This record gives sequence, structure tokens and C-alpha cells, in this order.
Amino acid sequence: MSAPYELIYYTGVPGRGEHVRLILEEAGVPYKDTQSLSFDEARETVTTWLAGDGHGNPPYFAPPLLKHGDLVISQTPNILLYLGPKLGLAGSRENDLYRVNALALTALDGLSNEVHDTHHPITAMLPWEDQKEESKRRSKEWVQNRLPTILAYWQRVLENEERGPGPWLLGDTFTYADLVLFQCLDGTHYAFPKAMKQARETGKYDKVFKLWEDVKARPNIAAYLASDRRQKYQDWGVYRHYDDNDVVAE
Repeated sequence: MSAPYELIYYTGVPGRGEHVRLILEEAGVPYKDTQSLSFDEARETVTTWLAGDGHGNPPYFAPPLLKHGDLVISQTPNILLYLGPKLGLAGSRENDLYRVNALALTALDGLSNEVHDTHHPITAMLPWEDQKEESKRRSKEWVQNRLPTILAYWQRVLENEERGPGPWLLGDTFTYADLVLFQCLDGTHYAFPKAMKQARETGKYDKVFKLWEDVKARPNIAAYLASDRRQKYQDWGVYRHYDDNDVVAE
């Protein structure tokens, strides 16, 4: 399909749509993005799509959406599952696509969904200020117990000899799972800089932090991160920094 890729998402923070931007930027393909619109224009565009009938699909629950010709796909992992093979970022061996997808889903579970829930532990409908004490408690527990478990898992993946030599999750083959893990680590650095600094200084997760640095250094990604297309983290997105929550493990 020669039609351009079109990302439909809110503007103002990287958010869950950032994973889609990263795979498109890494592949060097042109795409349209509602982040070029004003905040209100992008929100109106998203609202219009969500209020529609699904264009032959079930109604959409939330962005991001990817439009490619007549095809419209929702849900970040689903979009990546579609784009990965088309852009050569889903591995090269038989069944690699499902390995890549599993790794991406695991990263999103532990370092996106769980991080989000540290600042909204009761409900996403209440502002942080109305669940501040619960958020502090959740953050302390997460940093103490979950973060080491999650980082240790990724270190184990990168040390697994069955994947073959190389710095990436599938050895020497770079995939969109590496991009997803990078973005999740990057957002967690913003939310919990003290805890991530402490984790890095232990030396237990050196391969994980090296992957984060190596993805940042990839030419297309480095150019994107240095551009105004890369939106800054702010305290209303998936990743939020609150001084009260920025604790270290005991």
C-alpha cells in the first residue's frame, strides 16, 4: 500500500502514541501525525474518531489510531504488530514476530502500565492531588519491589545465550521491541530519576541501561530525539514526575 501512514493521537506529551512514532522514525518512512496540530485541534480530531462508528471495525475506545489507506487500527501493541513486519522491524526467523510482540507487551505491562498506576493508584478519573498519599505509598512499594524485578527480567533476556550474540533483545537483530523497551525505560527515568540512578549504580542491570543508550544513539532515533517532533514529558501523561514519589529503594 502506497498510502501514507497517519497517526491519530493527542498532542502535548509523548504518551502511548510515542511507540508508533518511534517505529516510523526508525524506519525512515514518511507519516502524518496529529501532533503537528494545536492541542485543541488534535483533541477534537481524536474525539471525532472515537465518536465514529469504527469504519467497519468495532468502535474505538481510545487513541492511538493508525490509518493506512482504508485500514484503521487501534491499540498501540496492535499497531506495532501491523507495522513491524512491513517496516522490517519484527525479526527475521520464523515466529520472531510473536517473540517480538511478547517482549513489547511485557515492557508495556511493567514499565508503562505499572508506572502510570503509581501516580493514579485508585482511579484514572481522579486527579493526582486527590490520591496523593496513596500514590506515595504505591510509588515506594513499586520502587522497592517491582522495579528490581522488572529490570532483572530484562537483564536476563539480554543475557540469554539462545538469542545469539548482539546488544538487542533478539541478539544482533534490532526490532520494535527494542524501541518499546527504550521508550518505557526513558519514561521511567523521567518519573523516577532517583530510583533509576540507584538501579544503574548497582551494576546489576548494565545490559538494560546499555540498550537504552544504544537505541538513543541509532542515527534516525538520535535525529528524532533532537528534533521538535519529540514532545517533552509533562505531568499529565503516562509518565509523570512528582518529587514526593521520587524515592529510592531501602
